[in-house]
Amino acid sequence: MKISLNWLKEYIDLSDISVEQIVAALTMSGLEVEDVINEREKYKDFIVGFVKEKNKHPNADKLYICTVSTGKEDLQVICGATNVDVNQKVVFAPIGTLIPKGNSKITKAKIRGVESFGMICAEDELELSDDHSGIMILDDRLKVGEPITEALALNDVVMEIAITPNRPDALSHIGVARDLAALFNREIVLPKVELKESSEKITNLVSIEIEDSINCPRYSASAVLNLKIKESPLWLQERLTKIGLRPINNVVDVTNYVMYETGQPLHAFDLDKISGKKIVVKSTKQESSFTTLDSKLRKLLPNTLMICDSERPIALAGIMGGENSEISNDTKNILIESAHFSPSSIRRTSKYLGLSTEASYRFERWVDPSSTLFVVQRAAQLISEMSNGEIAKGYIDVYPNKILEKEVSLRFNRVKKILGYEIPEQEIQRILTKLGCKLLVESKEEVRFLIPTFRSDLEREIDLIEEVARIYGYNNIPTVDRIAVTLGAKIDQTEFADKIKTLANALGFYEMINNPLQSEHLASILGNKIPLLNPQSVDMAYLRTTLIPGALATIAKNINVGEKNLFLFEIGNVFNKKEDVTEIKSFDDFTEEQKALFIMTGRMSEKSWHSSEKFVDFYSLKGMAESLFEKISLDNVILDSYYHGENPIYNYFFAKHIDKKQICIGGSIKKSVLKEFDIQQEVFCFELDLDYIKNLKRVPKKYTELLKFPKAVRDFAFIFDKSTSYQDVIDFIKKSTSKFLKSVSLFDLFESDNLGKDKKSMAFSLEYYDENRTLTEEEVEKEFLSLISLIENKFHAKLRGN
Repeated sequence: MKISLNWLKEYIDLSDISVEQIVAALTMSGLEVEDVINEREKYKDFIVGFVKEKNKHPNADKLYICTVSTGKEDLQVICGATNVDVNQKVVFAPIGTLIPKGNSKITKAKIRGVESFGMICAEDELELSDDHSGIMILDDRLKVGEPITEALALNDVVMEIAITPNRPDALSHIGVARDLAALFNREIVLPKVELKESSEKITNLVSIEIEDSINCPRYSASAVLNLKIKESPLWLQERLTKIGLRPINNVVDVTNYVMYETGQPLHAFDLDKISGKKIVVKSTKQESSFTTLDSKLRKLLPNTLMICDSERPIALAGIMGGENSEISNDTKNILIESAHFSPSSIRRTSKYLGLSTEASYRFERWVDPSSTLFVVQRAAQLISEMSNGEIAKGYIDVYPNKILEKEVSLRFNRVKKILGYEIPEQEIQRILTKLGCKLLVESKEEVRFLIPTFRSDLEREIDLIEEVARIYGYNNIPTVDRIAVTLGAKIDQTEFADKIKTLANALGFYEMINNPLQSEHLASILGNKIPLLNPQSVDMAYLRTTLIPGALATIAKNINVGEKNLFLFEIGNVFNKKEDVTEIKSFDDFTEEQKALFIMTGRMSEKSWHSSEKFVDFYSLKGMAESLFEKISLDNVILDSYYHGENPIYNYFFAKHIDKKQICIGGSIKKSVLKEFDIQQEVFCFELDLDYIKNLKRVPKKYTELLKFPKAVRDFAFIFDKSTSYQDVIDFIKKSTSKFLKSVSLFDLFESDNLGKDKKSMAFSLEYYDENRTLTEEEVEKEFLSLISLIENKFHAKLRGN
């Protein structure tokens, strides 16, 4: 957005601050200045010239030889403009002048055999407009030889500022001035509204009704009567031209001027074209069509917010007016609209129509609902002054759903804790007050502010802290030589995720990043889909409930271009309905968790002269998972379970638990799932619950010296009921034996009809030893035989023979 420095100075005193200081301060505070045009520098060599003579060029039918006076000398200049004539005041560029358009320098030239010592300029060559129909003819009252920076008031500085989506309040000169007031501790002065109203009441001329008060919480209007449509004053035309707008007429120009002044879009209707003298704000019930000001017939979706009269739509709310109510040269009476529209409603319609305007750009982000009345009266005042019109008495302000200012508290110690350095309490209050926040409560520990409605982005304490930091200055952050880290402190989410990424890279995985928004097809593959209320497109209409579909889509794309051996991982958030929720109505109805997904397919190793090729399988996947858990010191607290065919994603899979909480699941993905992505090769993956495991207390690994005494190893196998879990057996063994049993592990699992119906065989290996002595054979045998008897009785199991 372009901001004029001269225009800014109407609201804030910047006379003692250099352009460089202003640019640096704005950029450091988050309003990045991308370009600066200093008109004094840009037009420093151009002067007012006077055409004394004009003659035909002897060697060219379309060229003229002109004599141009600079006030000091007469120069011969070749000109091809058809509108050049004697006794004209023109913009003249002497030799050595840099022409803005094309960035070319004027030199002495010979054109068709005749010398030329300068150039008479057109508006587009000066980048004052796009007009190249002829040279720019100046007011005859201007002094010959005067620099055009003075003659045409080209003494401004225009800044191109990049406004981030969270700062719609800065999409205006007053919004930028407010930031400068906080940065340089200045007062901001808003324009005064002083209305001279006629005796005709506006309520006798028009009525306003809001049917859709959700998408239009407020609608304000004023009327100007008996006006004359004409060109705007020169000062207004110059203001608009400098920020890249083309002047049209006094009514349209004022609505544009006030929008760039306050940030509030306006629209003017021809009051005599409003049927029934009634405005109705409502949403369409079905598909329809509407012709906008640009004479294009546009198809509209149901639930499109429209401004209507008693018979028909007359404007696309917040986007563009209609051809059937536009201002013309014959317009005598106008109604000025100033409203607040729901950003999501305007964004949806603008996106669907592919129609973005200066108004929709602002409404999509948020327009201050508290300023509509002030702005419409400001516009009415200016229009009446420039058109000799009369302002109708009173105003209309329909505000059924008042948007209240939020209250937010700020703790001083929290500011220091978050920023890492101390800012004086009075400075904190000054900054937030200058930004428009109203101090409500003050104490030694905290302050409470009323947040203005033009700052919809300030909702929490942390938002106020960010405002304080950016205005106080990031360059004022003190240098810290050393940062002390407290051992044993809880690992924050970012730190833990970074650790997982490092480990994943070490294991040979490459990171992928997929969109958390998915199409309906992708979201439906694994069910439990969560739709968005206002999706940007059909491809981003649902929240992901798992990282797997996005990963499989990435796998498919790689396979399609010949990359078939893939080891990829992703860390991201997933969203799921809560167990007792059938329909999502608010943020409380679903959960958001951070997950990590590891996915593998293709070959582990290629075929070579010294080894055969090896493909990824279930065991290589499980090995990767175990390596990862070992690196984060959780391998000694994890319990494993194995399953087959009991999952919508996996053929067979493993799950890892800690205290009965499943923290990891992985396995071989079903062919039916892979078919949805046209993947013809096996794919294996496992997914971790990072939110849960990042805060688990880890048992530190300790050094243990080599065992000085021998171990005694015993094996046995039992036939169990198929429903018996191996972990239940291991837990029972550990609970039923002495301290001499140090390790129990399952080393064989076998199922066969020969064992009996619904039976399975599990074999276990047991290690006995004592760190201080050698165990006797009798001690080990006695405990081992006792354990066999206990298992037989507990699980109704049968010991298998050798």
